[in-house]
Amino acid sequence: MKFQLRAIVLAWLWLGLQLLALAAPAQEFQLANGMKVIVKEDHRAPTVAHMIWYRTGAMDEVNGTTGVAHALEHMMFKGTTHLKPGEFSRRVAALGGRENAFTSKDFTAYFQQIEKSRLADVMALEADRMANLIFDPDEFAQEIKVVMEERRLRTDDQPLAQVGEALSAAAFVAHPYHHPIVGWMNDLENMTVADARAWYEHWYAPNNAVMVVAGDVDAEEVHQLAQKYFGAIPAKPLPARKPQEEPPQHGVRRVTVKAPAENPYVVLAFKAPRLTDVERDDDAHALSVLAAVLDGYDNARLNARLVRTGRVANSVGADYSGLSRGPALFTLEGVPAAGVSTEELERSLRAEVQRIADDGVSEAELQRVKTQLVASQIYKRDSIFGQAMEIGSFEMRGISPAQIDRVIDKLRAVTPQQVQAVARKYFNDDSLTVATLAPLPLSEKKPAAPSGALLR
Repeated sequence: MKFQLRAIVLAWLWLGLQLLALAAPAQEFQLANGMKVIVKEDHRAPTVAHMIWYRTGAMDEVNGTTGVAHALEHMMFKGTTHLKPGEFSRRVAALGGRENAFTSKDFTAYFQQIEKSRLADVMALEADRMANLIFDPDEFAQEIKVVMEERRLRTDDQPLAQVGEALSAAAFVAHPYHHPIVGWMNDLENMTVADARAWYEHWYAPNNAVMVVAGDVDAEEVHQLAQKYFGAIPAKPLPARKPQEEPPQHGVRRVTVKAPAENPYVVLAFKAPRLTDVERDDDAHALSVLAAVLDGYDNARLNARLVRTGRVANSVGADYSGLSRGPALFTLEGVPAAGVSTEELERSLRAEVQRIADDGVSEAELQRVKTQLVASQIYKRDSIFGQAMEIGSFEMRGISPAQIDRVIDKLRAVTPQQVQAVARKYFNDDSLTVATLAPLPLSEKKPAAPSGALLR
C-alpha cells in the first residue's frame, strides 16, 4: 500500500512538473540590430527546436514575380560563401538533427530540431545564410525546375488543390492573397536569379526576423548565443508595406474547376474578421467556437446531420482561422453523396449555419465543444516543436506570445449568444465565394511526367 501511494504521489508530481513546464512564460530579448529572440524553456527532454521566422511571404510579392518567396526558400539551401550547395542540410544531419523550411502567405520560416548541446552549431549555420547567401545562376536554373515540378505535382495534378487556388483567386480581387504561395506557372517560367537575389536583399535582415527557441535551454544563454552569431549582422531599411485592402464584395462570386476526379466537391468561403486584438476581437473567438460546433469533433453538427443522418454528403468540414496578416475566411466544404448535387449540398451546409443563427446553441453543447476546442489547443503544446510553431505563428501575425494563453481564456468565455450572433452576421451572399469541382472522367487525367527531383 505504501509503495502504491508513493507511486501515485510521484506520478502526480511528475504531471505537475510537466504542466509547470508548459505553463512557463516565454522570454523575449531584442538585439541591437532589431532582431527579436523569443525563448520558451521546457526541460522535459534534452532537445531544442530552433526557428528563424522572416516576416515576409507570398502576400508581399508583386505581379510578375509570384512564387519568389518560396523560390528563395529553396535557394537558402544552395550554398553560402562558406558552404557548398546542400552542405547546410548535410551538416545538420551529421549533428543528429533534422531541418526544413516552409513558406506561407504571411511568412517564411526555417527550423532545426537538435540535441541541446548542438544549438550553437545550428545558430551559426542560420546566421551564415542570413548574411552570406550566394546566388549561382546554374543552381537557380536547376532549383526553379524543382519548384515548377512541385507546382505540377501538388497543384496542377491535384483537383482539390486547383479548387483551393481558384477559390482564393476569386475571393480576393485586390489583396495579394489572390496569388498562390507556389506562384503562377508563367511567373515561375520567367523568374530569374536576380528576382530571388532582390527578394533576399530586400527582406532577409535581422530587423525583419524573429528567432524562436523552445526546449531544454536557459533563456539568458540563448540570448548570448543569439548576440554572438547574429548580433554583427547589420539591419537593413525594409521596403514600405502598403495595406492593399480588399474592396467590398457585392454579391456571390462563383468559380468552377473542371478536372479528372472521382467525386464532385464544393467549398463555400465567407469573408470574416481576423484576430488583431486578443482582448477586443470577440467575434474572432466566437467564430472559432462556431467552427468547432460545426466540425470540432466526430459527432459535430455537420457530420451528424449531413453525413450520418441526412446522407447528403460523404464528407463535410468547417474551418476558420483568424490568425493571419491579411483578411480571413470561414469555409464550409463537402463531397456530396451519390445522387446529390453540389447545389443541394451547398444549400444544406448553409442551412446548418442558419439553424444556429435562428435557434442558437445550448449551454451544454457549447461546453462540450469548448472543452474539445481548448483541449486541442493545449495538446499542441505537448510537443517542443509545437510550442515553437505556436509562438512563431502568433508573433508573425502581430500577436505577442504573452497573449497566447489569453486566447484560450477568451475561447472559454464565449457565450451561446455570441455564437448565434456571428452566425447571423457573417454568412450572407455579399461575403460569399463558392468554388465547385466538376469532375471529368479519370481517363482524361494526364500521366505524371517522370521526375527525379527532390521536392523540399
